[in-house]
Amino acid sequence: MKFVSIIIMGSKSDYEVMKECANTLEKFGVLHELVISSAHRSPERTHDYVKGAEERGSRVFICAAGMAAHLAGAVAALTTKPVIGVPMKGGAMDGMDAMLSTVQMPSGMPVATVALGKAGAVNAAYLAMQMLSLDDKDLMVKLQEDRILKSKKVESDSADIEVRL
Repeated sequence: MKFVSIIIMGSKSDYEVMKECANTLEKFGVLHELVISSAHRSPERTHDYVKGAEERGSRVFICAAGMAAHLAGAVAALTTKPVIGVPMKGGAMDGMDAMLSTVQMPSGMPVATVALGKAGAVNAAYLAMQMLSLDDKDLMVKLQEDRILKSKKVESDSADIEVRL
């Protein structure tokens, strides 16, 4: 089976947030793997997993980590595939350290960085799907239909509470 999106979490504590990323990919029928591997505690596992994922056809990596948050950068160093970093809340700075570590990559080692927490996890899935949709018309149509539904929901929600003078 070909997995086009890989979600790597630095620790089990990231799962409650990152399951939202996986759920979003599943909603659109995007095949993915979800695994725990740490840039610091299991660097060989991370290296081997990324290389194996590429051999299995992965196209995008989504990496979630907190505190020092070097997982996305470590993965970016191992692949030329797109890497999306999801900084996780926690630690002494409640996620700000993870945000800064994820976004401040050296030239030539890009990591697309999304918001902290659940919104970031969901947006990472959407960003990955937008990348994948460049070569997948069916996925592009699903994303366009999703945008239309979101727009209609805003109108419907507003109609429920609007008061016209």
